Order: sequence, then C-alpha cells, then structure tokens
Amino acid sequence: MNRPETTLFLLVSADGKISLGDNDNLDVDKQLKEIPGIAEGLHQYYELEQQTDQVSLNTGRVMAKIGVNERTETPVKIPVDFIIIDSKPHLTEAGVRYLSQWVQTLYLPTTNPNHPCFSLSDELDNIVPLLLPDPTDFSALFERFASEFGMTRITLQSGGTLNATLLREGIIDHVSLVIAPYLVGGKDTSSLIDGESLHSPAEIHKIRPLHLVECRQMEDSYLYLRYDVVNEVK
Repeated sequence: MNRPETTLFLLVSADGKISLGDNDNLDVDKQLKEIPGIAEGLHQYYELEQQTDQVSLNTGRVMAKIGVNERTETPVKIPVDFIIIDSKPHLTEAGVRYLSQWVQTLYLPTTNPNHPCFSLSDELDNIVPLLLPDPTDFSALFERFASEFGMTRITLQSGGTLNATLLREGIIDHVSLVIAPYLVGGKDTSSLIDGESLHSPAEIHKIRPLHLVECRQMEDSYLYLRYDVVNEVK
C-alpha cells in the first residue's frame, strides 16, 4: 500500500448520527455533557481518543465549529500532528495560529491559494501548506502523505461527506466506533457516512462490507466496535 493506513474513529449515536442537528449551534462535545444517561459514560470516548494515531485528519469546517477561530488562550501543546483539509476557507488567520500552537505539525491541504496558511507558514515553522491541484483526487493526496512526509498511519475524524468520499475511494482501512446510548433522528442531521446517495443497482459496488474485529461492552450502556473495511471484494 503506497499510502498511510487509515482508521475512521468517531463517537456516534445508536442511529449513526455524528451531530445533534442540522446546524453548528448543536455541538456534540458541549451538549452531550448536559444530558443525564449520556454524560456519565462520555469520558470513555475521550480516553480512547488519546490512544489514536500520531497523525489526525479533520476538516476546517469541524475546527471552525469547535471554535478555534475565536479562542484566545494559549493551548497546551499535544503530541499529535493535524491534517486539516480546508478550501473555503473555514479557518481564519487566528484559527490557523491557534492550531499551530496546539499541535506539533499542522498540515493544511487546500485548493485556495489565498488561504491564510500560506502567509503564516513563512512565520510559523510548524505549518505545512499543501496546494491541491485537484480537489477530488484524495488518493494522490494520501500517497503524498506517505511519500513526502513519511506518514504510516492516520486517524480520520472528519465529517460525513468527506467520510463518504474516502470510503468510496477505498481509502478507509479500519472503522473504530464508540456507540453512545442515545437516538437523534433527522434526515438532515449528519451521519457517519453522508455524501451523495446511491442511485441504481449498478452502483452497489460502492458499498463496503465490514469485518468485525472487536465488540466491547463499556460502562453506562456504551459500546466499542472495531471493524476492518473490505476494500477488495473477491
């Protein structure tokens, strides 16, 4: 394999939702802590998160949603490298500065030549901007992670739309899920895998079978599930 090995690691509801509603005012990290019956076991997800890979991939939209653009305190640096895919951009100059203080190395793939990461990289030596010639060619990007930066493993914690793209391109190797004991519902609430729906039987090859590796009952009605993704069906 000429790209890093990848694991999709997320907290999901029992109905597969990774958000609480259809807008960014609803925040899993903040508001689940307020709900009795859910809050008690939430720490188990964050404890497992501490055991994930050295390199973590997310998106600028998720980073903006958790408020990095507005944070003014100096964060405690963590021993993790972040890859933040961000083309709009969702990150401001302040957000990029905050992230650079928070993580060891900040990789910022973007299709936007005016992204603030380019000017800041001259000032901050742990920012690595990556201008993407093709916003849809994630296979080439992940090959770059291996060939240029020596990455061997990446934990994915991105949103449902990007997850769908990576899954259908065969870039997700493992899925590691903490299933929290609640139901959300809502057709516009983001799920583990969103993206465009399949439209015909000719597209069923895009569905990825899973091989169960571990099923662990946790405290407070939480479950931990680990799967290998079957990307090559014989």
